Amino acid sequence: MIDSRAARRFGGAAALLCLLSLALFWPGYLSYDSLAQYAQATGGRYDDWHPPVMARLWSLFGARGPAPMLIVQLGGYWLGLGLLAAALAAHGRRAAALAMLGIGLWPPLLGWQSAVLKDLQMAAALIAAVGVTGWWRLHGRAMPGWATGAVALLCGYAMLVRANAPFAVVPLAVMLLPRPTGLRRVALALFGVVLAIALAAPINHQLLRAERSGVERTQALYDLSGIGVASGDAAVGLPPATLAAMRAKGCVRPYFWDPLGEPRRCEALVAPLHATPPATLYVRLATMILRHPIAYAGHRLAHLNSTERLWVPYRWPGAAPPVASEPNQLGFANPGKAAAGWQRFAALLLETPLGWPIVWVVAALAGLRCAWRRRDDALVRALFTSALAIEASFAVISIASDLRYHLWTLAATLIGWVLLGPRRWPRALVLLLVAVIVIGGVARLLLPLSPQTYTGMLG
Repeated sequence: MIDSRAARRFGGAAALLCLLSLALFWPGYLSYDSLAQYAQATGGRYDDWHPPVMARLWSLFGARGPAPMLIVQLGGYWLGLGLLAAALAAHGRRAAALAMLGIGLWPPLLGWQSAVLKDLQMAAALIAAVGVTGWWRLHGRAMPGWATGAVALLCGYAMLVRANAPFAVVPLAVMLLPRPTGLRRVALALFGVVLAIALAAPINHQLLRAERSGVERTQALYDLSGIGVASGDAAVGLPPATLAAMRAKGCVRPYFWDPLGEPRRCEALVAPLHATPPATLYVRLATMILRHPIAYAGHRLAHLNSTERLWVPYRWPGAAPPVASEPNQLGFANPGKAAAGWQRFAALLLETPLGWPIVWVVAALAGLRCAWRRRDDALVRALFTSALAIEASFAVISIASDLRYHLWTLAATLIGWVLLGPRRWPRALVLLLVAVIVIGGVARLLLPLSPQTYTGMLG
C-alpha cells in the first residue's frame, strides 16, 4: 500500500532543507574557475577551457552573480534526494527515507554543493536525474515521456559540463537498460563513452560557439612530460637538456599538471608541446606508452594515488570546501559566519577516511557485489557502476587531485547503499577496506605535511 501522506511529508522536508541550504550559503561561493566562467557568461565570449554549456546557462540570468546558479545547483541536489526519500517513504521505508535526506545534510557534500562549480553542477544534474528515475522505478511504474525527456536533458547537461562526465553518465544509463546484457552491455557502454567524447568538441565549438583554448592538449602534455622526465627519451618532443631541467625543477608533480602551464614555473620549458597540434600529441603519446610502459605506469599510478588520497600526508590539499570566494572586484558577498563554520566542520570530516575517495571505491565495489544478483536493484547497480567507472577513468584521464572531482562517486555510492539497504559485505572487501584505512592512516602519520597553498604545491 502506498503511503501518500508520508511521501508528501518527506518531499516537503526536502523542499524545506533546500530553502534552509540556500539561506545558509547565499549567494554561494565563487572560485577562480567560477569567476572565469562568469566573465564569459556576462561578456558573451566563450572558450572551451571551462565547459561552455555552464557559461551559456549562466548567461540566461544576466549579471546577477552566483545566486541563480546556486539555486539551480541546490535545487537539483535536493530535488533528486527529495524524490528518492518520498518514494522510499511511500513504500514504508522511512528509515531509508531519513537516511536519504541525511545524505543531503552530510557536511562535506552540502558544503561543496554551495560552491558554484562545474563539478557540482554535474553532481546536481545527475542526482536530479537519479531522483526522477528512482521515483518511477521505486513505484514500479514506467517513466512517462516527459520524465524520460527531463532525465535525458539532465544527463546531457551533466555530460557536457565535465570533460570526464561520460565515464559516469553513460554507464549509469546503459546499466538501466533491460538489454543488452553481459559483454554486449560493456561494449555498448564503451561505444557510448567514445561517442560522447567525440561529440563534445563539435557541440562546444559549433553549437555553443566556444573558441578553442588548447585545453585538449593538457592530458597529453602532462603524460608526455611524465614519461620524458622518467625515461629521458627526447622522442616525447623535448630535448634531453630540457627534460633534465624539468626533472631538477620538479615540473611533473603527481598532485596536478599546473606547473607545466604556469609561466612562473615550467611553461616555457614545454613550449614545443604547447605548440604541437593535439592529434600529433596523442599519436606521440600512444607511441611513447608502448615504448616506455613502466615510466607511463609509474607516472599514472603516482597521480592516481594522489587523487584517490591513499598514500598521502595529512591535510593533502584540495579536499576542504571553500570558506570564502576568490577575491574579486565585482562586489559579490561571501556567505555568512555560519556557512564558514559549516565548511570548517566539513573540512575536519574530510580528513577522516570518509574523505578518501579510495574508501568510497571499496564501498562501491562492496555495494555492486551485494546488488549484482538482485534483479530488482537495476538502479542500485547502475549507481555503483557509474561511481566505479568514473573512478577507473582517473587512472588514464586526470590531471588534478581535487576532491571535488570525486563528489559524484561519493554521492552515488551513498545513494546506492541507502536504496540497497543493510547488507553483509563480502569478507574480502571488508579486509580490503581495513587495509586501505590502515595504509592511509600510516601515511598520514609518517609523511611530512605538504605545502598548504597553491603556490607551495606549484613548487
